[in-house]
Amino acid sequence: MARIVEYRDIPLDSLVIGRGQVRTTDLARDLDELARSIEVQGLLHPIVVCPATAPNSWEILTGQRRFLAHKQLQKETITAAILDDRVDAATAKAISITENILRRRLSRREEKDGITFLFKQYGSITDVVEVTGLPWERVRANVKYHRLAPEMKKLVDDDEVDVVVAIKAQDAVEDHGGGLNIENAVKLAREMAAMSGVQQKKTIQDLKNDPTATIEETIERGKRGGKVTQIIATVTEDTRLALRRFAKAENQNQDEAAVALIEDSLIRRGLLDDEA
Repeated sequence: MARIVEYRDIPLDSLVIGRGQVRTTDLARDLDELARSIEVQGLLHPIVVCPATAPNSWEILTGQRRFLAHKQLQKETITAAILDDRVDAATAKAISITENILRRRLSRREEKDGITFLFKQYGSITDVVEVTGLPWERVRANVKYHRLAPEMKKLVDDDEVDVVVAIKAQDAVEDHGGGLNIENAVKLAREMAAMSGVQQKKTIQDLKNDPTATIEETIERGKRGGKVTQIIATVTEDTRLALRRFAKAENQNQDEAAVALIEDSLIRRGLLDDEA
């Protein structure tokens, strides 16, 4: 059985992507984010390689996206764990599958807790972005209560609105320079608390589309709602329970949680405009 015998930096031009890679689709998805993370933090997990058929070349068994990110960053070498012998296709596939399972993406809860911890430590979204390499929008989306204005925190503390609604309202009225009309934010949050998820979304979109309208006009349009279509899906009991846990974690009802998950999946696949 092949084993790791050393770690060293290997020139990118001496590497080939192995046939056993388990990742065969969406290789470019989030590649910019991965490259940014590597640029800031360095390579936290070396790739794994074995000798290739050509002399002085190496076959990538795990880490092809890390390899592609290094090429995007125009780096000359990448750190690799080197196996002592070449492996067959089945063994290469097994190594790739195992590595990807062990290096699973963080859950939403894990990501949120980690970013919130860093936000408390550093005190600003910009600082968290700098130390993690994560996109500003992603950090901002994970930090909720702790970045609310004092007046908005009071609404949450007094149980007038939940934290998700408070964040939506504050973000909706905040300008690109970080300025905040707190009176409008409070008014919007109180009105949105009684709206459906669809009405909330339409209100926020109308505010973006027509920033010259008064907050009262925008709220009234939002209350009239938008065109929606109901769909019915049949799921397993495990999926239903998972959806319920997700909804509870996000302070949403199950309908809102299901819509959020569907829209997030469609946006990630480029099938839905995230400004829709």
